[in-house]
Amino acid sequence: MPRAALLVLLPALLAGGCSTQPQQAASRPPEPATSTGDLLPRAALPASPAKLSAPDDLWERIRRQLTLHTMHNAQIGAARDHYLEQARYLELIAPRAQRYLYHLVEAVEARGLPIELALLPLVESALNPFAYSNQRAAGLWQIMPGTADDLGMRRDWWFDARLDVEASTRHALDYLEKLNGDFDGDWLLTLAAYNGGGARVRRAIARNQARGLATDYWSLDLPRETRRYVPRLIALSTIVGFADGLDVDLPPVPNEPAFAAVDTGGQIELLRVAQLAGMDLLELRRYNPGHLRWATAPGDEHRLLLPTARVPAAAEALADLPPVERVTWEHYRIRRGDSLIRIAQRFDTGVDLLRGVNNVRGNLIRAGDTLMIPGGGDWARSLALAREGSTGVRRGYTVRRGDSLYEIARRFDVTIDDIVTWNDLDPRRYLQPGQALTLFLDGG
Repeated sequence: MPRAALLVLLPALLAGGCSTQPQQAASRPPEPATSTGDLLPRAALPASPAKLSAPDDLWERIRRQLTLHTMHNAQIGAARDHYLEQARYLELIAPRAQRYLYHLVEAVEARGLPIELALLPLVESALNPFAYSNQRAAGLWQIMPGTADDLGMRRDWWFDARLDVEASTRHALDYLEKLNGDFDGDWLLTLAAYNGGGARVRRAIARNQARGLATDYWSLDLPRETRRYVPRLIALSTIVGFADGLDVDLPPVPNEPAFAAVDTGGQIELLRVAQLAGMDLLELRRYNPGHLRWATAPGDEHRLLLPTARVPAAAEALADLPPVERVTWEHYRIRRGDSLIRIAQRFDTGVDLLRGVNNVRGNLIRAGDTLMIPGGGDWARSLALAREGSTGVRRGYTVRRGDSLYEIARRFDVTIDDIVTWNDLDPRRYLQPGQALTLFLDGG
């Protein structure tokens, strides 16, 4: 499974040199062919950490369960140094860790899986659930469309489960568990298969077997990206495990839930929910990135994630919301011979409303296109909400002399890793005047 185009996914703020080795691991010899990837599941870890009181900080909770952080070889050392060279990245990634990381840790621990898997979305997407790669992988776990379909993940006009924090985590861990079974419990081979595909890893193993060579991860001839992928996760665990020794200032992340689900009681506009919860629409979308439109998806499941402090008031307000203030939306595919007048009559609505909701000029519509049809409730208010709640404006930008990723990110209120991911950039290379970039800006 290809990850997002982002190459640099966890830096640190160092006071000393970037190549400083953790004191605890400095005496370990390189072990490129002897580390087989036998990570211990949480249930098999020594009992002593479990006897400690629960830490206030989530990084400490992770640190107590790490099993890979003392592994070292040249590839891991290079990946670690590369992370440490990236200044200010922790500052940018901190809000995402505070928002999503607790859920990842809880999900991994609940299955008794290696805690390092909770760090995998930092490698995949820099903890950005909106991330897309140039190969169409998406979400925290960078799941490809074909893989999503194989896993039975919902992907339609309304909703993409690859972007949903809960759904993507559940399916990604299902997939990792399956791969781990395919590779006889070897977690390094499992991770390689998650990145490069199980068939590719099996072919590499078969080639080595035919030549009488070792078949562990470090001995296989794998694509360049997959050869870098596993060392990145191990290096990341080293940085978390030896943060103090490396003079790394990990952003504090409370060891408590950041969000909880609330029942919306039916399909509803996201902006309406944000208003009832007393929060910003953009922040609501950050907790619910799987919802692709201004309203929640129709269907049997009506729930949204909200910051835990917002849940009680929002739940009460939603429960008291009268039906007349709810607006349902139907997704209608235009048929040959249809006209706006006929469609408006069929759904007992107005032509002007159809034009406004669907941004149609005049009367020209095409068979095969889709229209949003509002039904019930206050249509005029719903139209205003639809317009106000639109987000994700795509914008082109041409690099000017003197521009940097930092300056562009600050100017458009996005992060450096967003720009890198959207444009498949190597952040180690300088931008060139005249270079074309694509930005996705929030318009809500």
